[in-house]
Amino acid sequence: MKLGRVELPLPEFADMPRLGLAAFRNRIVFHLVFIALALATLALAVALLNEERQRNAQRYEQTFARSLGEVIAQLRHPSGQLALLNPAPPQVDAGWVAPLVLPFGAIDFDDATKAQRAIEMAGCSLQYPGGASLCVAVGSNAYAGGFVYLVAGVDAPPLVSRERGALDLADVHRVRISLKRDGVEQHWLAPVEMLDAQRGQLPGFLAEGAVLPRKARPQRDFRGWVWREGPCLSSAEPCPRRTTISIRLPVEAFREALFRSGGPQWPPADLSRTGLRLALLGPAGTTLFDSATPGAQPPLTLARLSGTLSPGGTLQITHGGHVVALLQGADDTVTPPSPWLTALIQHLPAPATPRRLQAQDTVTTPAGRFDVTLTGDLQGLDRTLSASAARLAWPVGAMLAALGLAWLIIEIGLIRRVARLTRRAAALSHQLQQPERFELGTLDVADLRGRDELGILAGTLADLLQHARDSLRREQLRAEREHDQWHAVGHEIMSPLQSLMLLHAADADPSRRYVQRMQQAVKVLYGQASPSEALAAATLAVGRLDLDAFLRGVAGNAAYAGIADVAYTPAAEPVWVQADDYPLEDAITHVLTNADRHRVAGTPITLVLRVDGELATVEIHNQGPAIAEDLLASIFDYGVSDAEPEDGVRRGQGLFVAKTYLAKMGGSIGARNVADGVVFEIGLRRGS
Repeated sequence: MKLGRVELPLPEFADMPRLGLAAFRNRIVFHLVFIALALATLALAVALLNEERQRNAQRYEQTFARSLGEVIAQLRHPSGQLALLNPAPPQVDAGWVAPLVLPFGAIDFDDATKAQRAIEMAGCSLQYPGGASLCVAVGSNAYAGGFVYLVAGVDAPPLVSRERGALDLADVHRVRISLKRDGVEQHWLAPVEMLDAQRGQLPGFLAEGAVLPRKARPQRDFRGWVWREGPCLSSAEPCPRRTTISIRLPVEAFREALFRSGGPQWPPADLSRTGLRLALLGPAGTTLFDSATPGAQPPLTLARLSGTLSPGGTLQITHGGHVVALLQGADDTVTPPSPWLTALIQHLPAPATPRRLQAQDTVTTPAGRFDVTLTGDLQGLDRTLSASAARLAWPVGAMLAALGLAWLIIEIGLIRRVARLTRRAAALSHQLQQPERFELGTLDVADLRGRDELGILAGTLADLLQHARDSLRREQLRAEREHDQWHAVGHEIMSPLQSLMLLHAADADPSRRYVQRMQQAVKVLYGQASPSEALAAATLAVGRLDLDAFLRGVAGNAAYAGIADVAYTPAAEPVWVQADDYPLEDAITHVLTNADRHRVAGTPITLVLRVDGELATVEIHNQGPAIAEDLLASIFDYGVSDAEPEDGVRRGQGLFVAKTYLAKMGGSIGARNVADGVVFEIGLRRGS
């Protein structure tokens, strides 16, 4: 046996069999658990996403018809009809206002209350910063005349009135109106002529400057009124009040469109390209209001209806087969949808709601009937859900990252270290299982030691293996010394034995047989490392032996071995067995010695031979104490004895020698307790 060091990987372990699946079972389970956790996290996220999609689809279906009802209600209101009648955006230059077509025939411009109510219902006013407003519109009835109505509301101080017949208007309040059509501009100047403190009229003159030409007369169909109503708007003097201006402006080109051949064309085709501008001018060149002021908020348009549509909804408005407007519902999130999330959502189980929903209704206006069709597409909901899920994807990503980090820490910090320790231990175990090249190596764990549990375990295993190596080395040294001792003892004993054989040369000399047994024992032990190894290596000459005659000789010669009162009852005939007489005599003598040591003084040791078929049994009985039950199965092992060593001589060898010799002869030996002592049973195979 030699000691060595295991260095991994070892070339001589190239033929080491691969570890079976059982060696990796825990590692596989560990990986499967983490994979299952990751899949469960993803499955939970997908399940929540699908559940939210189903709820969105149900809500969308429930609110779809109500959405169309809300749109129709807005369109049937005068402000909605105004949007229907004016679908096209104005095509005028900045600072100019294009007239709108009103949902009713005309405005009662002579009555302030009716005029204000009409523009409020129609919602045609432009709202300016500071609270000013202006509505520029035409009636929907072609036979109401080719007029443009201008209704403005401003906060103004008391107005300076024009004296009748005065031509210089620089020091009075006046309204200037400009019309731009086909690149040609017309200008009207309407000075304020107060009839009382609250009401005045506005005669219209075709003029551009602040001074009227001589003999200027007001335009016949131009009508205008001004009203100052309500309380003072501030404590400043003079007191500002809400002032309403209502004007009916005749446009000759519009009148001509009414009397063209083929019937009246109303509203005029170029209405959206016609621009008007209104300004309220004060004394000394001041401007109280100008419609060209930037920042005005336009009235309701059809484009604003898209804000009421759900994502994926489409609103189509047609009039006489012509598409007036096609509006799309905007996504209700500023975050763009994720393409891969959208694709994932669309591959989820389809909701019970149909993919496309459609509802229709009509709106009747002075210009005719408008057909309104609302179409819903769940794809828009999927995009919205994708955008929302993209914002919430980071918690799922964080959970997966945490799982990945935990897996990485355990895999690198523990599992891989355990795997390295397992491979090295398996290599060491494989080395120990090779009897032709047995080596007790070392377990190299320098890279695995540490303060954690695995480091402590690896260090402890390495220390235990080192302790075993040290113990094995000490045992090896002891065996070498014992081998040398037995070699020397055998050499020193053989010479005196040769002399004794010469002194007892006669075959009838009883001592000659014991000298021969001593020579046989010395030959067996000579040159061996230990008695157990010597006995294991001994070769016996097994042959036919008359066991009855043999036992008579053993009983008769027992006294020469120091064992008195050995009694044997001879058999009626020879009993032939397979045995070697010298080793068998040694075995029985060792048993007799053991029985002599433990028998009650003055009692005999009896030998009984029984024959049972192919087996001959020798029973050796002595009266004395019983053998402890826990020793009955082990007293035949080497070194096992209940007696203390005497004079340095170790007990526990005689019964081991007996068992070893009998086993080599195909026999057996056992012991059992009886009422008055112990019986040893030696069994031998019968010989022919």
